[in-house]
Amino acid sequence: MLLSITTTHKPATDLGFLLHKHPARCQKTKMPFGDAYVFYPTATEEVCTAALLLEIDPVGLVRNSRGHSTSIPLEQYVNDRPYVCSSLLSVAIARIYGNALNGKCKQMPDLVKKKQHLNCRLSVLPCHGGESFLKRLFEPLGYSVTAQRYPLDSNYPEWGDSQYFSVELSQETTLQELLTHLYVLVPVLDNQKHYFVDRNEIEKLILRGEGWLPTHPEKEAIALRYLKYQKSFIREALQRLLEVNPLDEEVENTSENVEAGNGETELRLND
Repeated sequence: MLLSITTTHKPATDLGFLLHKHPARCQKTKMPFGDAYVFYPTATEEVCTAALLLEIDPVGLVRNSRGHSTSIPLEQYVNDRPYVCSSLLSVAIARIYGNALNGKCKQMPDLVKKKQHLNCRLSVLPCHGGESFLKRLFEPLGYSVTAQRYPLDSNYPEWGDSQYFSVELSQETTLQELLTHLYVLVPVLDNQKHYFVDRNEIEKLILRGEGWLPTHPEKEAIALRYLKYQKSFIREALQRLLEVNPLDEEVENTSENVEAGNGETELRLND
């Protein structure tokens, strides 16, 4: 699971100040589900790339799971979780890049709010809903989106394509905004979470969605997936978003059909 962020802002190595990670060192952090590494493949005045690599321990992930179960006994041990970008990446962003996510930088506070050209690459991103849904999430936020779909098996092309993509996002934006969008939207695309979703997730969604989610054209689908289809949570979240953006009448009745990714899922929030 690999996330890389590249800037051409000069001096580009200022990215290390924003991330609070020195470009000259490889840093390792122990996580409940494995190890996280931050390193810089490129670190010059012109171009700087910071990479966040997660090395997932599948057994440790199962042992530390909370409220997540499956009816298939071996599914917890044989799955795609160690290899794809998921809610595990969001947890790592909050833990490893927490200061940048919260817009904190004592050394260079003015740089936090300064927009710069950022290029983000996600190595293997599940896109339930396909490339079109991926673009409907990121393009309204101003990103240029490039996606390359992986085949199920290159040795058997007749099997068709998989749901996994190599994704590149680029835009003139702040690092805080980029990390915030990834924090919310990566689990939405994956359409899974590795932990139990409770009411705290509503607060996370409202907090991280401040300034962009109330006006996002796919906010209903985002709320559906982020809150794992829990009707009361979704209803509350959409109502709070409506209060932030009162001119939006799309969710006034909070009873509608929303695309959920794997085909069309009908969810009547007023039931």
